[in-house]
Amino acid sequence: MTGPSGAPEPALVAPGGAGPRSLLGSPPVDLPDPAEAAVWVRDLTRRFGSFEAVRGIRFAVAPGETFGFLGPNGAGKSTTIAMLCTLLRPTSGTALVGGYDVVAARAEVRRRIGLVFQDTTLDDYLTAEENLRFHAELYGLPRRQAAERLDAVLAMVGLADRRRSIVRTFSGGMKRRLEIARGLLHSPRVLFLDEPTVGLDPQTRAHIWEYVDQLRQAEAITMFLTTHYMDEAEHCDRIAIVDQGRIVVMDTPEALKASVGQDRVEIQTADDARAAEALAERFGIQATRSGEGLTFHVAGGESFVPRLFAELPVTIASVRIARPTLDDVFMAYTGRSIRDAEASAGERLGASPWVRARRR
Repeated sequence: MTGPSGAPEPALVAPGGAGPRSLLGSPPVDLPDPAEAAVWVRDLTRRFGSFEAVRGIRFAVAPGETFGFLGPNGAGKSTTIAMLCTLLRPTSGTALVGGYDVVAARAEVRRRIGLVFQDTTLDDYLTAEENLRFHAELYGLPRRQAAERLDAVLAMVGLADRRRSIVRTFSGGMKRRLEIARGLLHSPRVLFLDEPTVGLDPQTRAHIWEYVDQLRQAEAITMFLTTHYMDEAEHCDRIAIVDQGRIVVMDTPEALKASVGQDRVEIQTADDARAAEALAERFGIQATRSGEGLTFHVAGGESFVPRLFAELPVTIASVRIARPTLDDVFMAYTGRSIRDAEASAGERLGASPWVRARRR
């Protein structure tokens, strides 16, 4: 099969499986033996009344893999995390984490996972050490083991010298690092990171990812993250692009970008509507409105631009050419930018009884 540009089709399969891509949902892929996967999901759905937040997704995550759900807010990423972490019961389908069913063996699943929530859940009036000790008590860690792990995880995230500081004095980045340390304290097999750097400035986000990459090597655990930041997805071994509750496409970041295989061209013109019509009529190109201009994809962008200036019957104010990125992958496989997807997801979620209940 081939992708949008004729390049090899990115795989939408779990390790060891094979199957075709489907734009309508998670495809009927062959999943590996559940015993071989850290996370194993088959036909998982979740509905809130008439609103279907997750629509029959299917995938598996290999032990030691860093796997990411990339998609706009409202795509169903956090709902999936909540089901995999036993915080939300699936409407249908099957999910195993660490070999245990998330419905039938909730306690066993919880012993084997760590979770960093999208919103902070630390106690601001306790010290960093007290927050971790409380977590150790909840998991029943023996006192000596807890003390050793506490020292280790605080050192891993660079907070050993602030262990007795009150958490309310921490910056946003320090709190996030402490939450990651807390998630690792009981040596989980799978660490779930739900939008781990949301709300942080770019520099702090970069530092958080330096710590996460180091932790992955030090702890040798499976990491499952959700994000709507394209640059964060680059840290993953594989990513699944999620939109409207479905997995649209799944592969390594490099393979996904190669599947687009075309340069992104952004232009600003004196009349974008007319320019879009001309691109379709003269070149067979479907342009998308993006920001203050038009965006489209062509092979050999640099060689195409002279033709554009010569043949487009509209004055061109500016042109920008870029190699494929994950933004381009999202647009190629969904037909819209991630910002547009977030806007439509906000409208769709506004009608959800779950969202209305949370607002109340």
